[in-house]
Amino acid sequence: MVVAGSCSCADMKSLSLQIITGRWFMVFASLLIVSAAGATYMFGLYSNTVKSILGYGQTTLNLLGFFKDLGANVGILSGLINEITPPWVVLSIEAAMNLLGYIMIWLAVSQKIAKPKVWQMCMCICVGANSQAFANTGALVTRVKNFPESRGVVLGILKGYVGLSGAIITQLYHAFYGTDPKALILFIGWLPAAISFAFLLTIRTMKVIREENELKVFYNFLYISVGLAGFLMVIIIVEKQLTFSQGEYGGSAAVVLLLLFLPLAVVVQEEFKPWKIKQQALDAHSEHPQLKIMAENSTESTNSEKEVKEVSCFSNMFNSPERGEDCTILQALFSIDMFVLFFATTCGIGGTLTVVDNLGQIGASLGYPNKSMSTFISLINIWNYLGRVTAGFGSEIVLDKYKFPRPLILTLILLLSSKMVCT
Repeated sequence: MVVAGSCSCADMKSLSLQIITGRWFMVFASLLIVSAAGATYMFGLYSNTVKSILGYGQTTLNLLGFFKDLGANVGILSGLINEITPPWVVLSIEAAMNLLGYIMIWLAVSQKIAKPKVWQMCMCICVGANSQAFANTGALVTRVKNFPESRGVVLGILKGYVGLSGAIITQLYHAFYGTDPKALILFIGWLPAAISFAFLLTIRTMKVIREENELKVFYNFLYISVGLAGFLMVIIIVEKQLTFSQGEYGGSAAVVLLLLFLPLAVVVQEEFKPWKIKQQALDAHSEHPQLKIMAENSTESTNSEKEVKEVSCFSNMFNSPERGEDCTILQALFSIDMFVLFFATTCGIGGTLTVVDNLGQIGASLGYPNKSMSTFISLINIWNYLGRVTAGFGSEIVLDKYKFPRPLILTLILLLSSKMVCT
């Protein structure tokens, strides 16, 4: 009985190690990181507080919104750092920047420090918002490298969780702090930093291994995320109709956390299969040690044949790869393709960001209560999620079945959105 118990304990330890070090657990960790990386979408919830306490006018608030968008969308620095350092360095910088930027804003709004100058507030919000670019680079880019054959699906599911992050954080914030908008700034300061620090050593680049059911696993993650988005939409509408106490907010937040951690069940299921195969192989090797030696020698020879000399990202910055192949951040900076994409997205998305940033002021001018504005901004996060997931999974399906290029899809979507705005 003692031997059996010790074997069972050893097996559980081995399985736990397999799960924690597996690449599916890294997907789960990435989902949690990006789920808390959407503080920039919540500017409309606390912008009125910043405006009233610090005595800013609308022009100054628009300036703050500009620097927030500048920090959130300029990812060149994080990309360059990611080229020469492992992902944990990028995530460490993200956590530090997020903590520093938003905590300084919270100190100013809480009047715990002297009123900062406008340029100082702009710098703080730019630093805090730029942490989102570092989070996307550390978590999202690493996932694309680990799943190169499913990059569209990976981008869709992770960016979808980024879109949901505003609604997720709002539910958790109400459970922790009630309805104090100043506490919201504190919450979005420490929560993303804590999650990134918790998974620093989990996020890393691994050897690419194409699995037959890879796409099916991502669809399982998608179904869970749709359930999370559906629950958030329902609970947001219910909160609009009823008055929730902090304890009731705690109940809804508990369901949100349950749905956030539900992908862990998929991770355990997927990592159990290779662990079982590995255990059977170890048992076979213990019975035939000669096979183990031959297998190890074969693996070493194979790995030595696959070794490729790494090239510095600075030495080939002007040598653009073929379209569809991976490129470095410097190759992207000096390519015409990236310039065209940058110009198109800047023109196409700039108007949307302007509207989202000023939702608080639009609602205040129309006489909407804070509760209604919170509901509306949270619902925008749900629609943001639906658009991102559809873009990722839909483009992958259209590209795979009909060879329809993504840049052409982007062009059609921008034309459609321009038509809808004009009407």
